[in-house]
Amino acid sequence: MPGVVRRLPEYLMIWVPLLLSAAHLISFSLWTIWISFTPSTLVPVSGWVGLRNYNSVMASRNWQIAFDNLLLFGSAFVLLSLVTGLMLAILLDQRIRGENVLRSIFLYPLAVSFVVTGTVWSWLLNPGIGIEKLVHDLGWTSFHFDWLVNRDMAIWTIVIAAIWQSSGFAMALFLAGLRSVDADIIKAAQIDGAGPIRTYWRVILPTLWPITITVVVVQLQFAISAFDLVRALTNGGPGTASEMPAKFVMDNLGFRQNIGLATSASTVMLITVICVVSPWLYRTYFSDQARRA
Repeated sequence: MPGVVRRLPEYLMIWVPLLLSAAHLISFSLWTIWISFTPSTLVPVSGWVGLRNYNSVMASRNWQIAFDNLLLFGSAFVLLSLVTGLMLAILLDQRIRGENVLRSIFLYPLAVSFVVTGTVWSWLLNPGIGIEKLVHDLGWTSFHFDWLVNRDMAIWTIVIAAIWQSSGFAMALFLAGLRSVDADIIKAAQIDGAGPIRTYWRVILPTLWPITITVVVVQLQFAISAFDLVRALTNGGPGTASEMPAKFVMDNLGFRQNIGLATSASTVMLITVICVVSPWLYRTYFSDQARRA
């Protein structure tokens, strides 16, 4: 009991903010779900319309485009940022000269907001003022890099900017994992005649599986909730070619003043996030407890 009394300030410092944050998150999530079943438009109102708002979301052409874009963007972004972060981590793991400088450069995009990232990349990819104009001014007039205004390629501009923004996060986690691999295991593989590539593929990378799952889950959550980057870079255009679910929600919430439709779409996004996170939570916590039991 005296030990509990001594540690009471520590418990209060940790658990009080945690419980308040959990209560805030749960209460507003439940409120959002409730509003999605009401006829709310400009302001929340009482009433019950069942699944009418959800049916409207699923029947919306913009939502269908946004969800298709999410599948493309999420798959390409997660895979490419994962590979890029791993390659950068392997590069830095070689104890190269200037490692601290390179690590800072690779991590720098994390310090930049998504709005700034989207704005800068919109300048770079704008055919009139960006990379295409620079190359034309150098004399290569046949060069074209107009993805920002190309309906078929606009979504890939978001992928490029998102990879630039988030690869440093993946690199930091993978580098920490690489530095924690037991040196004896690597030496044993080298004694058995394994070369560098085989050592990484057969020995080192399998030990990074938990880190890989963590990176995938975090990046998927970002992909599902991406709004600032899309708004600043393409604003969902050209037309609705790069529309995303988060932008669909904000457009209906702020511009079209349809709270019921916006909360329905956000609830669908919440369910998607839960589906993404649940397997990771089960594997990380509950399966380990079951094995120990």
